Amino acid sequence: MLAAVACGSVVFPGLFYSFKKVLRCFFTAWSDADVVSISERSATPTRPPRLVSVVHASLATVAGVCVVASCRDVMTDSHWLTNSFTLFGAPYMAYDIFAMYLSHHHTQRERDQSGQYSSHSAHTVKAFLRKDWMLVLHHMTLLLIFLPITLFFRGGLGDFFVGCLFTTEFSTPFVSMGKILIQLGLDHTHLHRINGLIVLLTFFICRILIFPFMYWMYGRQFGIPLHRVAFHLPLHCNLGNLVILAPQIYWFILLLKKANRLYLRQRGKGDRGKEGMRTD
Repeated sequence: MLAAVACGSVVFPGLFYSFKKVLRCFFTAWSDADVVSISERSATPTRPPRLVSVVHASLATVAGVCVVASCRDVMTDSHWLTNSFTLFGAPYMAYDIFAMYLSHHHTQRERDQSGQYSSHSAHTVKAFLRKDWMLVLHHMTLLLIFLPITLFFRGGLGDFFVGCLFTTEFSTPFVSMGKILIQLGLDHTHLHRINGLIVLLTFFICRILIFPFMYWMYGRQFGIPLHRVAFHLPLHCNLGNLVILAPQIYWFILLLKKANRLYLRQRGKGDRGKEGMRTD
């Protein structure tokens, strides 16, 4: 148990600082904010994830697929990766809050003209918490509520469902790729558009449809229709799923709005280009 936590405590901060060093060598014109931004950030549409989050998301997805594929009985079958990866990934949640704060601090310091962000202070911490309170709350909820439930209070049951939750990270690398393409100036390419479609598809399937899928799998095993499964589960199970699902729906709506804005912007540029050709 302690070995998995220690490993995660070394791997994720180590990757963060390693990526920073490498990026500084290859992209000398980038600012501190650019380097920190690409090196970290967490998985939401408003603050797209970067390299460390891609590593964590890829490992979580692989672990989730292994757990789900091995569990024939959705309640009683178990897999060693369930608890091991939970412990390994726990330090990532704590580290990521700190890394997000660093990204916020460097970004604001570049924009700031008054000098308020010239150094770390209670003011910069409060500004970060005000701006990203939802994301910090999400991380803290996973650390302080869902981690103890997974490790100690579920009685060894439901590894299948924990594995399903691991696979929700599958969309993260594609969200990351979109932001990296923008920072590299490739946001008007076909690659960026294709990646955007993949983001919407994977996010919807792995972060939203995964919940009715879990209910369906439970109902299939016990002979319960999908629309009746929620009534056969304890209230705290339904509430827990709702707490996880709600921000996913919110972030998916943000993704749709962003995709619509990009589509309208590119369509507007295309229309203006056609008008210019007619004028010529």
